Amino acid sequence: MGFLGKKRLPNMPEINIIKKENDRMQTELRHLSGEDITTLNYKELMILEEALENGISSLKAKQMEFVPMMREHNEMLEDENRGLQFKLRQMHLDPMDDHNMLENGDVYDQ
Repeated sequence: MGFLGKKRLPNMPEINIIKKENDRMQTELRHLSGEDITTLNYKELMILEEALENGISSLKAKQMEFVPMMREHNEMLEDENRGLQFKLRQMHLDPMDDHNMLENGDVYDQ
């Protein structure tokens, strides 16, 4: 028994339409990957070229957004590193300072 108590038989025309659409999409994906393009005519090749160029442009735009974000992240990490190095130097200057105590009360070993 199906979910609603009735078994639904597959609709053959519907299945055929879905299979054809799946085949078309797989062919298009192969074309975008550079496979099986020898069967394409000039117009189809031009459409494919335009789609690929649009994809490249989109990727380059995303890449250009990514670079400043990574620079900012890198600067933040460098600032944090400088702060940690400063704290470490302070700990070495005054080994008996309370800052050398770990959270559980143990003394930081140098």
